[in-house]
Amino acid sequence: MTTLSKLEFNKLQKRIRRHTGQAIDDYCMIEEGDRIMVCLSGGKDSYTMLDILMNLQKSAPIKFDLVAVNMDQKQPGYPEHILPEYLDTLGIEYYIVNKDTYSIVKQKIPEGKTTCGLCSRLRRGTLYAFAEEIGATKIALGHHKDDIVQTLFLNMFYGSRMAGMPPKLLSDDRRNVVIRPLAYCRERDIEQFAQSKAFPIIPCNLCGSQENLQRQNIRQMLLDWEKSDPSRIEKIFSSMQNIAPSQMADGNLFDFASLEIDRSGERQEYGFDSAQTVDAGNIPTDVHENDFIEVTQLH
Repeated sequence: MTTLSKLEFNKLQKRIRRHTGQAIDDYCMIEEGDRIMVCLSGGKDSYTMLDILMNLQKSAPIKFDLVAVNMDQKQPGYPEHILPEYLDTLGIEYYIVNKDTYSIVKQKIPEGKTTCGLCSRLRRGTLYAFAEEIGATKIALGHHKDDIVQTLFLNMFYGSRMAGMPPKLLSDDRRNVVIRPLAYCRERDIEQFAQSKAFPIIPCNLCGSQENLQRQNIRQMLLDWEKSDPSRIEKIFSSMQNIAPSQMADGNLFDFASLEIDRSGERQEYGFDSAQTVDAGNIPTDVHENDFIEVTQLH
C-alpha cells in the first residue's frame, strides 16, 4: 500500500473521525459521564478505534473517560510487552487482563478445526466480567462496516438466519452495553490509517488457527461484488438500517396470522382502473412487479 501524503492522511483521518462521530450520534453510543472500556486486540481496527476515540474526546460536548483493556490469552510466543509499551506513550489508563483461554481452546477444539468461535466466546465473557469490575458503562469493540456486512451473510448462508452485528448491543443478561464506534467506517480506510500511524500490530495467528474459512469465503464474495458495483457494501449496510418486517417472512416480527381485508371504506382508484397502459408511478407501493404481471395475464 502506498504511503499517504500529509494532505491525503488528513482527509482520511477526517473521514474516519466523521463516520465514527456520526455512528456514535445515530445510536447514542456515548453519554455524559460514561466510562468506556476500549478493547484492544493489537490489530489495526482496535488501534484505530482507540486513536479516534481519544481524538473525539478532546472536542466532544460531553465528558467521558476511556480505559484501554487488552486480554492476554497466553498464546505461546505472544509479545506481551508491545501493548503496554505503546499505551505508556499515550498516558491513558489501561489494564492487561491475563486469562489462559488458549489452553481451554486447545483442550476443547480438535486439531485442525478453527478455534475462533470458542476463543471469542471465552474472551467476551472475560471482558464482560472485567467491565463490571472496573465500573465501565460501555464496552467498545473495533468492528467496522465490512465486518457487519460479512456477519450478516455468514448468518444467512451458514446459520439460516438474518442477523448481523448491531452498532449497539445490550448483553443477554442486561449487565453490559457493547458499542461499535467504527460501524460506519470501511476496512480499507482503517487499513490505510493504521499503516500511516505505524501502529505496532500483533498478528492473530499465534494460536496456529487460521481465520474461519466461511468468513474468508464471504469476504471474497463481497470483494468480487464490489468490483462490479463499488457501492455494493454501502447499499447492503443501508438495507440493514431500512428493514420492512411486513415484507419479510418472520412471524415473530410481523403478525401475518391476523391479516384480514377491510372494504368498509370507499376504495381509492388504482392506477390501472382507467388506463390500459399502466404508468409504473401509479401502481400502489404494496403491488409488486410480479403481482401485476400475474393480474394482466388473466385478461
